[in-house]
Amino acid sequence: MSGTRWRLGLGATALLTASALLPSPAHAEAAADYTITVDPSARGAAIDDTMYGVFYEDINRAADGGLYAELVQNRSFEYSTADNASYTPLTSWTADGTAEVLNDAGRLNERNRNYLSLGAGSSVANSGYNTGIHVEKGEKYDFSVWARAESGTTLTVTLKDAAGTLAKVRQVAVKGEWRKYTATFTATRTSNRGRLAVATTAPAALDMVSLFPRDTYKGQSNGLRKDLAEKIEALSPGFLRFPGGCLVNTGSMEDYSEASGWERERSYQWKDTIGPVEERATNANFWGYNQSYGLGYYEYFRFAEDIGAMPLPVVPALVTGCGQNRATDDDALLKRHIQDTLDLIEFANGPRTSEWGAKRAEMGHPKPFGLTHIGVGNEENLPREFMARFKEFRAAIEAEYPGITVVSNSGPDDSGATFDTAWQLNREAGVDMVDEHYYNSPQWFLQNNDRYDSYDRNGPKVFLGEYASQGNAWKNALSEAAFMTGLERNADIVKLASYAPLLANGDYVQWSPDMIWFNNHASWGSANYEVQKLFMNNTGDRVVPSKATGTPAVSGPITGAVGLSTWATSAAYDDVKVTSADGKTLLADDFSGDASRWTHSGTGSWTVEDGQYVQTDTAAENTMVTAGDPAWKDYDLHVKATKKSGNEGFLIAFGVKDTGNYYWWNLGGWNNTQSAVEQASDGGKSTLLTKAGSIETGRAYDIDIKVRGRQVTLYLDGKEWGSFTDDKPAEPFRQIVTEDERTGELIVKVVNAQDAPARTAVDLGGAKVAPKARVTTLAADQDAVNTETDTPVTPVRSTFSGVASEFTYTFPANSVTFLRIRQR
Repeated sequence: MSGTRWRLGLGATALLTASALLPSPAHAEAAADYTITVDPSARGAAIDDTMYGVFYEDINRAADGGLYAELVQNRSFEYSTADNASYTPLTSWTADGTAEVLNDAGRLNERNRNYLSLGAGSSVANSGYNTGIHVEKGEKYDFSVWARAESGTTLTVTLKDAAGTLAKVRQVAVKGEWRKYTATFTATRTSNRGRLAVATTAPAALDMVSLFPRDTYKGQSNGLRKDLAEKIEALSPGFLRFPGGCLVNTGSMEDYSEASGWERERSYQWKDTIGPVEERATNANFWGYNQSYGLGYYEYFRFAEDIGAMPLPVVPALVTGCGQNRATDDDALLKRHIQDTLDLIEFANGPRTSEWGAKRAEMGHPKPFGLTHIGVGNEENLPREFMARFKEFRAAIEAEYPGITVVSNSGPDDSGATFDTAWQLNREAGVDMVDEHYYNSPQWFLQNNDRYDSYDRNGPKVFLGEYASQGNAWKNALSEAAFMTGLERNADIVKLASYAPLLANGDYVQWSPDMIWFNNHASWGSANYEVQKLFMNNTGDRVVPSKATGTPAVSGPITGAVGLSTWATSAAYDDVKVTSADGKTLLADDFSGDASRWTHSGTGSWTVEDGQYVQTDTAAENTMVTAGDPAWKDYDLHVKATKKSGNEGFLIAFGVKDTGNYYWWNLGGWNNTQSAVEQASDGGKSTLLTKAGSIETGRAYDIDIKVRGRQVTLYLDGKEWGSFTDDKPAEPFRQIVTEDERTGELIVKVVNAQDAPARTAVDLGGAKVAPKARVTTLAADQDAVNTETDTPVTPVRSTFSGVASEFTYTFPANSVTFLRIRQR
C-alpha cells in the first residue's frame, strides 16, 4: 500500500471515503435485454489454483489486537513514543502502588529491553484491546508471565471486570532469577470488558504478561484468533502474501541491535520475528502503533500451510516508499539484506540439518514449507533505484535457488510516470512477475474490465497484489466483481490477485475499506468479502470463451461548474474566467470586490485580499469553493494561481456537479512531487493522467483548461501540459464462464451492477447439459453495508430447473449470480 495516497488522516492527498454510485443505463426501471453466447469447443486461458489469494498486512490492528490471539496489550512494556506520540511503557496498564518500567541490566534478555519493577503490595491491571479483554463463559484461558523475585513473592492473578471476578483467582509462587510461570483460568461468565490484574506481596520484576484463549485456531500455542482465521480459511485462498505493505519498505534498514542504538523505526525484517516470543524484537508499526512480532514469519508460514495457501513473503529492497522515497546507498547493508533473503528461503525450504532449517524445526516444523515465490520491494516510487537493487537480489536468489520466482512491482498506482517507467524496466530486465497495486472508484472498475486484454502475452506476468474500490458498500463490491470477470478472462496474464486490506479492528482504523471487520468479541465479512469468497470458491480450471451484449450507453459531454481548492497549502487565485466555446463569457471574477459568486463547501479559510481570493489554512485538506452552473459544457477555464506556503500546490476543479462528483487538476500534489488529473465520483477518486513536477512558492502560474465534449486539454503557462478523453463506458453487465474440470460443471458468472433486472438469453453453444443448475446469488441495495448486527449482503443458494443448451435467465438488479451447470 502506498503511504501517501488514499489514507485516513495520512499523506498528501487523502481519500474522500464515500464511494461512487454506479451509473444506470437508460430506462433503468425496465428489464434490460442481454445475450450471453458461450463457445464450449474453444479453449480459453487456464486458471491456476493460486489465482486468488489474500494479502495480510498489520494495518488497522490486524496482528496485535486482531489475528494474533494474545489478549494482553503491551505485554512486555515496550510501548514507546517511537510507536505513537501518546504511548508510554505503561500504556494499557493501570498501577496501584509502586510500578516502574526499567531499561537496565536486570532485563529478561538483550532484545527484550524493558521490564516492570513492581513494589511490595502493588498491582497492575491490563485493559486489553477495544473495550477490554473478552472472555466466554466456560472457556479456558492460559496465563503466563516471566518473573524474577530474589527473596520470593506470591503473585495474585485476577481476571475481572467492573461487576466482579470472571474466573477463580490464581496464585503463583515466584522465587529466584527470571523464569516463566503459568496458570489457567476458566471463565465463569462472559464479558467484553475484562481486566487482567497481577499483584505481588514482595518486590518483583515482571515481563511478557500474557493471556491466550485455549481455543485458538487449530488449538495451536502462540496461536491465532479462531473466528478471524476461519473466515480467512473459508475464502479458500490460493496464496497468502505477507507481511505488507508499507511495513516492508519504510523506516530504517538497520537491525535491532546495540550497533543501531536499538533502532525502533525499522523496516519489517524477518529474523526479528522468529524464535521464542520473549526474545523477538519490538518495532514501531508504520501505521502508528507497536508491533510485538508475536505473530511472525513462522506463524505466517504455518498459517499459509494450514489454509492450503502458497506462502508469498515480501522483503525490503532498501528503497523506501509510502511517502518516504529514499534509496539506501550502503553496499554492506544491501549485501546483509540479500543474505537475509537467502536465509529466509533456507528457513522455509532448507533441510533440518541446515542452519535456518534447524531453527524452523526447533520451532516445531521439521518439514519444509515449500516456498516458491518471494516478493522484493513494495510500491517503490523510485523505479530506477529500485530496479538496480532488485537485480542484485534476483541474481543472488537465482544463483542459489533457481526454482524461486522473484516478484518485482510497478509502484503505487495503476498508471502514470512511475508506473510506466517501472513496467519498462521490468520488461527490459526480463522480470517473471510484476506486482500491481491500485485503489480506485467503482466507476473505474466498471470502466476497466478490459485492462489486461492488451497486455503483452510474452512479457512479465501480473500479480495484482492490492486492489479495492473505495468503500464497503454493495455498490463497491459489485464493481469489484465486474472487474474480476476481466481478471479471469485474462488468467494467462493475471496469475495472482488479492483484495486489500484484509482485516480491520473497528476501533483502530487507519485505512478503509477492508475485507473483514472485527472488534474484541465479534467479526463479520464485508460485502466485498462475500464477493471474494464467491469467486475464490468457484474459480474453475479454465476459461470457456464467451461474449455478451452490452448496455446501451448514454454518453453526453462533460458538464459542471468550476472550483478552486487546496490541500495542506495556502494559495491565492485571481482572474478567473470561464468562456463558452462560442466566446460568450460565463464567469469573470478578478476579486476586486467580494467573493459572493463562490460557494464554500470544503474546509479551510477563504478571504479576498488585495484583489485575490486566498485560502490561508495550511493544515486544511480539500478546501473547495465552487462557482457557476452544473449544466455548463464546452468551455474554457482560466485561472491565475500563486502558492503562498504549505506542502502542495493547486487544485483546479471543472465538471463540478456537487461536492463528490467533479474533476480536478491536482498541480503539485503528493507532497509537491507530481501533478495529476483526478476524477471524483461520489468522493471515490481515480487518476486519469499524471506527470512528475512541482509548484514553486511565490510564483504566479497561468492555468487554462479547455473542455470540449468529453475531451479535456490542459495548459500550464501557455504550454500544453496534457489531454485526455473520458469516454470509456462504465459497463454494468459483465460475465465470464469457466469450467470446473473435477466436476465437469460450467460456471456461468454474471454481474448486473444496475438498478434493473437483466433478462438474459444464454446460448451454451450446443453443450449437452443437465436441466438443473446450482445457483448462488448475492443481491442487495447498492448502499447496503454489512455490520456486526446486520448482514444484508449474504449468499442465497437455490436451484434453477430451466437449463438447456439455450435458455433465458433474469439476473436480479444489483446482483452477482453464479450458475453451476453440469455437463453430460
